[in-house]
Amino acid sequence: MQVILLERVAKLGQMGDVVDVKPGFARNYLLLQGKALTASKENIASFETQKAQLEAQNLETKKEAEAMADKLGGQQFIVIRQASDGGNLYGSVTTRDAADVATEEGFTLDRKQVIIRSPIKVLGLHEVEVHLHPEVMVTISLNVARSPEEAELQASGKSIQELAAEEEAQAEFEISELFDDIGAAASDDEDLAPATASEEEPKSED
Repeated sequence: MQVILLERVAKLGQMGDVVDVKPGFARNYLLLQGKALTASKENIASFETQKAQLEAQNLETKKEAEAMADKLGGQQFIVIRQASDGGNLYGSVTTRDAADVATEEGFTLDRKQVIIRSPIKVLGLHEVEVHLHPEVMVTISLNVARSPEEAELQASGKSIQELAAEEEAQAEFEISELFDDIGAAASDDEDLAPATASEEEPKSED
């Protein structure tokens, strides 16, 4: 099926290109979202008359997207989720979650603008793409943690595995210190214990 693109579509073409696509892709995505028109003679002619206006609109929205990209690119957003001790999430972080936390921080995003290449199912820092415009894309980071404190530690560069290892080492150290204290106390008790009968000095005979 042939369509004429009304904007740049990644891996497909630029505005004004007539391209061949699968009918389902055209109907369910390109035509549905206003990114293309069927490449009929009437639509091609209509595009040519509106081309200058469409290009001007595209340039304006691109400038707006670039301005937002300067502020949004590289930002890190905290997502609090429940997870197992091993760091596996009970569920996953979605594009809606990413859009919501960014919007809460003052960046108006729609989940359709967010691309998560690999499912986020573990704690840690995860990079996701945000497509602000067909020609403008930035990367943000999602700091997925069980608490703000854990997120802060992860932001400093420590993984959940390192945090768990540190906690385990600290617990072992505290247990070791406890046993040392108990051992020292027992030793003190022995030093203070009264001498046994065998240790007492023999009585002198009259």
